[in-house]
Amino acid sequence: MRLRVEFTTEPFDLDEVPPHAVTARETVQAAPLDAVDVGPFGNTAEGGAEAVLEAVDRLLRGSLEAGATRISLQVSVLGEAEA
Repeated sequence: MRLRVEFTTEPFDLDEVPPHAVTARETVQAAPLDAVDVGPFGNTAEGGAEAVLEAVDRLLRGSLEAGATRISLQVSVLGEAEA
């Protein structure tokens, strides 16, 4: 099974990237995922179910420890056409 995770961390800071956002970005970039797209207002990553779920666990724990006050995420199962 392949999954896609979309996530944002808050609070936002338009002047500089907050530590929780850096942690989230570094977590997904270091994970063994197939596709990672990091942007200023939203991020996505795709990969096998186990890799995505492990990355989400690390992302949640690390971002909260780094000061996130809210993390919004959505996990979707990819169909064959999307994979």
